[in-house]
Amino acid sequence: MPFKLSNRLEPLKYAIRDLVPIAKEVEKESGRVIYLNIGDPLKFDFDTPQHIKDALSKAVEDRWNFYSPSEGIQDLREAIAYKERTFNNVQVNPSHVIVTAGVSEAINFVAAALIDAGDEALIPGPAYAPYVNFIQLYGGKPVHYRCIESEGWKPDLNDIKTKINERTRFILIINPNNPTGAIYDEHVVKEILDLAATYEIPVVSDEIYDRIVYTEGVFKSTASLTKDVPVIGLNGFSKVYLMTGWRLGYIYVKDPTEKYVDNIVSHLNKLARARLSTCTPVQKAGVVALRGSQRHVKEMIEKLRERRDYSCKRIDEIPGLSVVKPEGAFYLFPKIDLNGKFKSDKDFALSLLYEEQVLVVHGSGFGEGGENHFRSIFLPPIEILEEAFDRIERFCRKKSA
Repeated sequence: MPFKLSNRLEPLKYAIRDLVPIAKEVEKESGRVIYLNIGDPLKFDFDTPQHIKDALSKAVEDRWNFYSPSEGIQDLREAIAYKERTFNNVQVNPSHVIVTAGVSEAINFVAAALIDAGDEALIPGPAYAPYVNFIQLYGGKPVHYRCIESEGWKPDLNDIKTKINERTRFILIINPNNPTGAIYDEHVVKEILDLAATYEIPVVSDEIYDRIVYTEGVFKSTASLTKDVPVIGLNGFSKVYLMTGWRLGYIYVKDPTEKYVDNIVSHLNKLARARLSTCTPVQKAGVVALRGSQRHVKEMIEKLRERRDYSCKRIDEIPGLSVVKPEGAFYLFPKIDLNGKFKSDKDFALSLLYEEQVLVVHGSGFGEGGENHFRSIFLPPIEILEEAFDRIERFCRKKSA
């Protein structure tokens, strides 16, 4: 019998990292590359708060080094419920919380629990790439709904409505949004919940950037607004708590009807048991992250706001580029006027890498709606951003000449 690999992985792509091997080769040939592709604050001048690092060390010394319960340690599940209640006005039962190895595993869990072959899921256009990957992995079809750039990347409710059918298994909200940085206002979220109620389908709400917002009060958690729709919330510690490499996230289920919660949680827990558990000492540190000092959040947002404003100003001065100022997260999603100079947004990104040694992510890598855009972070200090935008501006002016 000949050796054979599964074909289910063939369509899987991850644009955020796919160009990194090319960037490494460019770096060998042409010198330093400025990496603006991956949303990892810890690669720059941000660090995990000391009290969280101390909690990890203490957990290891206190011998919390064994397998935890598959759904997560009780202290952490209660701390997650406390966090959601305190910061997001979501009343969630700790028994309806499942701890995961980051939000990436949570996305996998949700797709595995809700999608069978031939099913569909409505996701934003553009959307964070792992949603496409995991839906496809389980034989499903990701269907992008339109988000309107000229209206701050607001979801097109009519488009969502026209794309719901008997195969639709959930509607995804990413709020604050990756890759656009948009925040969906309360009215829009309620309208999506109303549509979901009409067709009796759940809403999945990814809120990993929930506290990285630049105007106080604009973000409202989907689960805090639901009245008659099950909401599966996804969140984690990577971004707000500066714990990217620690790989700690969670899923919770908020079901006002109480008709579906037990089945959903049961399905998710089957997956949790199948992969044993997440890292026990990191979970203990997660409790301290949620219940300890939150001072770093304000400091982080102040730094990011300055860098966002500088980056948007620079983009507005570059011919052929325009950007909607992000209201949350730490991404820019500029539009490229290709003007016959480039075959595609990926061609733009590759040309920028080869000619000016700046790595961004081509917008089409985020699916339908991302074409003719690129995603860039604004995490680096101003002096690095200045050098990056000097290079981007030189590149764009040369191409527009």
